[in-house]
Amino acid sequence: MKLLCISNGHGEDAIALRVLSALRQHQLDVEIWALPISGEGEAYRQAAVPLIGPARALPSGGFLNRDAAQLASDVRQGLIGLTRSQLSAIKAWSAEGHFVLAVGDIVPLLMAHRSGLPYAFLGTAKSEYWLRDETGELPGTGFWHRFEGWSGSVYLPWERWLMARPRCRGVFVRDNFTAKRLQQLGIEAVYAGNPMMDGLVVSGRLTNCLQALRSPVSAVAQSPDKARAMALYVSRKRRTTIPLTVALLPGSRQPEAFENWERILSAVPGLCQTFRHRALILLAAIAPALPLEQLQDRLSASDWTLEGALPYLTYRWGNATLLLVNDAYGECLQESQIAIATAGTATEQFVGLGKPAVTLPGKGPQFTLAFATVQSKMLGPSVQMVTQPEQVGPVIARIMDDPDRLQLIYQNGKRRMGEAGAGEQIAMKLAEVMGDGW
Repeated sequence: MKLLCISNGHGEDAIALRVLSALRQHQLDVEIWALPISGEGEAYRQAAVPLIGPARALPSGGFLNRDAAQLASDVRQGLIGLTRSQLSAIKAWSAEGHFVLAVGDIVPLLMAHRSGLPYAFLGTAKSEYWLRDETGELPGTGFWHRFEGWSGSVYLPWERWLMARPRCRGVFVRDNFTAKRLQQLGIEAVYAGNPMMDGLVVSGRLTNCLQALRSPVSAVAQSPDKARAMALYVSRKRRTTIPLTVALLPGSRQPEAFENWERILSAVPGLCQTFRHRALILLAAIAPALPLEQLQDRLSASDWTLEGALPYLTYRWGNATLLLVNDAYGECLQESQIAIATAGTATEQFVGLGKPAVTLPGKGPQFTLAFATVQSKMLGPSVQMVTQPEQVGPVIARIMDDPDRLQLIYQNGKRRMGEAGAGEQIAMKLAEVMGDGW
């Protein structure tokens, strides 16, 4: 049987691969193809999944929501011609294909429907938590809020229409709250976990490196996500002996990631001042595709001192030690107690570990104020958004000084993001609906 996966972004490609990899392990007779409609699909290439059509990176990176300027920029760079070519590729592949998996939002869902084949939808972009939580509707701000939820769900009527077609054999959503709402509206949606939480592996290399920076080594420093949520809290008496470990999450898309990096670093002086009686360990989780040289240049320009290069580039400034880590992403998240984030997927994964994140929106195209606002609604009390770098230090201090809040954040993150293993569960359910060929 031939399966085509259509996804619309770097994060969606990675999520899709967690499902496809699990499917490959159980169904040896499946031929898997992919069409990344936003970006170059490097994740698919690395996983040896062939592409059926053209894949290009456009200026917006796929983030066109409510931004006419980004849309215009993509159109100038060939968006219309690229879309036509991709639709033609889907039509040609469908002549011999059997099933389509759409991952992301309405764009891949619509393309899956146009293929004429049976399809399933893995919705990664939307959650009912945008509009409401377990206690009721959320208060809104801004012009767009008056239009949100007008149809009774974060998923709009035309999206639900595509999900309800007979050829749509499965709808998988990112949380149980969303699944229940869609079920109330007649959509047979399933929550089988969130694949974002898969693959956060720990090799031990970074952990071993951190041992020398932590004295004395504590349960908080070693494995905060495995300990109880309250272990993230350190009493005032012990704070001078236990470093605070902070993840820096600038995102993965160029050149936005470098602008994000500038903004994150501008928050560090205030952070150091706030915690001037406590050591800080800053773990910069850098995407492998980002050149470290540009990140180092910004550090050098801000009077950071390079102290070591093995196994990680290590810089010092005041009471802060910063490590540039580009091969232990999951370990950065596991080892940190709180994050300063300007990223999409990384922020959600960090929150899913039961930990707080402080977000700092910028110009985008991804991590804009609008995006960060929606993300903070979706992740609830686990995220505190600030608009100025100097606000970061005091906000982190308030969060880490409130054990009740940390307990709430831990429970909230686990509930909204789920546990690891979703890729396997979705793959098994997908295999069930793909037909008699299995």
